[in-house]
Amino acid sequence: MSTNFGTTPALRVAILSFAHTHAQGYAAVLKNYPGVELLASDPGDHPEGELRGAALAQQLGLPYVDTYEELFAWSPDAVIITSENTNHRADVELAASHGAHILCEKPLATTVSDARAMIAACEDARVNLMVAYPVRFSSAFDRLKKTNDAGHLGRLLSIRGSNNGKLPREREWFTQPALSGGGALVDHVVHIADLLDALMGSSVTSVTAVANQILYSDRAEAETGGLVNLTYENGTIASIDCSWSEPDSAPTWGGLKINVAGTKGSVDVDFFGPRIRGLETSTGKPVELPYSPNLDATLLESFLTSVRTGHQAQPDGYVGLRTLEIVTAAQRSIQTGETISLPRATD
Repeated sequence: MSTNFGTTPALRVAILSFAHTHAQGYAAVLKNYPGVELLASDPGDHPEGELRGAALAQQLGLPYVDTYEELFAWSPDAVIITSENTNHRADVELAASHGAHILCEKPLATTVSDARAMIAACEDARVNLMVAYPVRFSSAFDRLKKTNDAGHLGRLLSIRGSNNGKLPREREWFTQPALSGGGALVDHVVHIADLLDALMGSSVTSVTAVANQILYSDRAEAETGGLVNLTYENGTIASIDCSWSEPDSAPTWGGLKINVAGTKGSVDVDFFGPRIRGLETSTGKPVELPYSPNLDATLLESFLTSVRTGHQAQPDGYVGLRTLEIVTAAQRSIQTGETISLPRATD
């Protein structure tokens, strides 16, 4: 770790892989972040037509090395893992073996056994493991949770959630189950599952799901639309629409909404709703400019604070495990046509 006399030592933060498009957003926040030194690496053969590796690092203005061996020789204090989903376990175990605290992109893994192994590796190495669920850091969710905790909604009866977006085009691996673990269901269910986990603190007892590949069947190897129904231990019923249903011509990537209904009232939350809407004068096409806070920045601030203090930030690996258990149960439900029962979630 580099130090400056009389100042707090800078945190060395490494970005492992540019596979996930969120890597670019994290880099934009961190490259000028006070007290942080940044280094990235994106080794391997990259798909033709995708901007990756040293070329993307140069465009982003990031220091770059060609291999993870060089990256860990730099002795990072923390790493952000934004590789393909199936590579999360290997990358987390590698980072933990070097004593680095970890922020892992969602989903935590593609199998429950991998997720448990990752948690164990971090606990054995005594490093923090945090999962990248930025929406839980929104002020809208904070107000919703405080409203529910105060009892103003009464007993929760039902929750409807939707996380709809465009088919990922910048990174084809999102639509390839061998690298992603699935399609729209894997990509989108976990965000809402995390919010409900934090909102209620109740375990999911059963999962029923359906999915199809009607949309973009010529471009995707996995499901592009799905509906997941959850029953919670506290009696709440939740439904999650998790689809790549936004057209390529849509002015933004998509959105995330939930409706929470209780015995005393209901609340609708559109987490990415605040935006300026208009038309391009030259083309007449719709334009939408979001103006809500950068949730990636708030997520990263929480992670960096946990690295400096040693305190575990939320959502942690166990949250990642619980949300992954929901996804894998939904996949089994789709395969079998049956409702899947879950044991009490891991504490």
